[in-house]
Amino acid sequence: MNKLQDAIQAIRPLDRRAMEETARRLDRLTKPPGSLGKLEEVAVKLAGIAGETVAAPPKKAVVVMAADHGVCAEGVSAFPQEVTGQMVHNFLAGGAAINVLARQTGAEVVCVDIGVLGELSHERLVSRKVRAGTANMAREAAMTREEAVRAIEVGIGLAGELAAQGVGLFATGEMGIGNTTPSAAMLAAFGGLDPTEVVGRGTGLDDAGVRRKEETIRRALDTNRPDRTDPLDVLAKVGGLEIAGLAGLILGAAAERRAVVIDGFISTVAAIAAVRLAPAALNYLLPSHLSEERGHRLALRELGLEPMLHLQMRLGEGTGAALVFPLVDAACNVLAQMATFDSAGVSEA
Repeated sequence: MNKLQDAIQAIRPLDRRAMEETARRLDRLTKPPGSLGKLEEVAVKLAGIAGETVAAPPKKAVVVMAADHGVCAEGVSAFPQEVTGQMVHNFLAGGAAINVLARQTGAEVVCVDIGVLGELSHERLVSRKVRAGTANMAREAAMTREEAVRAIEVGIGLAGELAAQGVGLFATGEMGIGNTTPSAAMLAAFGGLDPTEVVGRGTGLDDAGVRRKEETIRRALDTNRPDRTDPLDVLAKVGGLEIAGLAGLILGAAAERRAVVIDGFISTVAAIAAVRLAPAALNYLLPSHLSEERGHRLALRELGLEPMLHLQMRLGEGTGAALVFPLVDAACNVLAQMATFDSAGVSEA
């Protein structure tokens, strides 16, 4: 708990002086003020996070947290549970979608076993297993409060390690068969929403599967009665280890004054948990895309964030977040490479 509290206390407000200086520089570039839209917003926000104008693309890492879920016993996924571990091996071999997109954008993929069933071994695997999958939340709490804290602290610690290696921009990724179910349950708990409002098709459920998923979430909420005012209680009772790990990654990155690009539905629910624990962490988030998963729009609304992309994606892994990396690079390069009115000898309006 000390690491969690230390991270929360280390998160500072954005640096307004750096933001104002960056905004002034953007207005001196050879363009109408504000004409680069969200790119300018990103540049100003990055300055506020770093405490200085960020005029070079940062080193990037997509952190993929992997864990299994006991609630899969209720038939809430179209894929068998063993796919979680199999996909971890795929990530490590470089064959998944996130590997392709990360290579394209010059980002590192960091794969973390925070709660996969069975033993995994690979030289590039970051093994930080808290427990081998959660319990079935439809029948009991997914994990203990202490395990939820440990999972959060895994993320905090990893953010610190990667920041020390020069990573300046993080993206949230995840892998866990069945994990849209705890994500939907957490969103329902945090937002006081009915399961029918937040449940989507996940890995491709048919109508009967969606109804079964809704009923499973309803039973989980009735059985565990998570306290919406206590994010640790929500995470422990109806959450997931990888979701808690991502919440910790966000807190740890914010404590290190690093920006975090959040991916889709599961990542955004993790971000809600992080912001409930430390409201100041909201300022360190860059939303990426709007997922096709039903609850994602509601999750973004809970945070008051507008996505930059809408590509009808719903894969997870950090794929939507990776596609925003080139936009971040563009925002930095505009600051570094565009001429000012004075240097170019261009008349102003």
